[in-house]
Amino acid sequence: MKTDTVFKRAFNDALDLVSDLADGEQLPSENRLSARLGVSRTTVRKVIATLAGRGIVDGGGRHRVVRSGGKQVRRFPEAETVPMGEQVERRFMEWMLRDNARPGMTINELELARQFGVATTGIREFLNRFQHYGLIEKRPNAGWVFKGFTTSFALELFEIREMFELRSARAFAALPAGSPLWQRIEALRQEHVALLGEIESRYHDFSDLDSRFHRLINSAAPNRFIDDFYDIITMIFHYHYQWNKHDERQRNEVAIREHLTYIDALLGRNVTIVELACRAHLASARDTLIKSTSGQDAGPGAVAPGVATGNAD
Repeated sequence: MKTDTVFKRAFNDALDLVSDLADGEQLPSENRLSARLGVSRTTVRKVIATLAGRGIVDGGGRHRVVRSGGKQVRRFPEAETVPMGEQVERRFMEWMLRDNARPGMTINELELARQFGVATTGIREFLNRFQHYGLIEKRPNAGWVFKGFTTSFALELFEIREMFELRSARAFAALPAGSPLWQRIEALRQEHVALLGEIESRYHDFSDLDSRFHRLINSAAPNRFIDDFYDIITMIFHYHYQWNKHDERQRNEVAIREHLTYIDALLGRNVTIVELACRAHLASARDTLIKSTSGQDAGPGAVAPGVATGNAD
């Protein structure tokens, strides 16, 4: 079923945009809206038509103006603006983290579909993507099997993540002031502050927040190949970031503070400071990754070292 998440996300971003315009002020052209919302002109026209239908925009052609009542219009829920594939990835990642999955564990499509509340085709498509990287294997009459990660595999992947995120961070800092990404990252900053204030009871919630934060940064420099690759990047880093359970709360608190430094650097728009904050955070993530995949710093509840060296070829 088509959920139209692109349109709904663009509509919410358009509401943010028009809320900054005065009553009677002219709406930007379709071309400018397309660039600022990051969608096609076809989607922009649908957004404008919906804005007009709800009394937020008046007029036609190049003479569309904003009406102040638009600030009170109901937004689409966040769940409806996230693509189904991304929803499945979030839920699957959380399931792997919370259930402490080990190499050799069987993954049941039907069971996951029921648990996530999605169609089995969505689960199958997601698993097929991971199969391509050798982390999940389809076995006849045995369903899917999780194969685990190796340190060398994870570090090779880290090199790709570091190169691309530095590129995206620079692009983010150069975004125009009117980009909706600035409002989104400010909202994420508030979520980080709120989570930091409740870290003792909510430290498990960092995984989802971290994923959304890095995805937002990467959205500043879209690349279809990296976008397709990012699911596996996300899973490996989140999976291993929480592998060693005994200091998970402390590590998540450190990462939240690093994110806040990173966000403040982005909001300051000084590229040199942005690069320093980005490199510092990624270096910290790399150290955690090395420890988790090598079995170092093991504590109560940690996965045995042999688990981290499962064959990923």
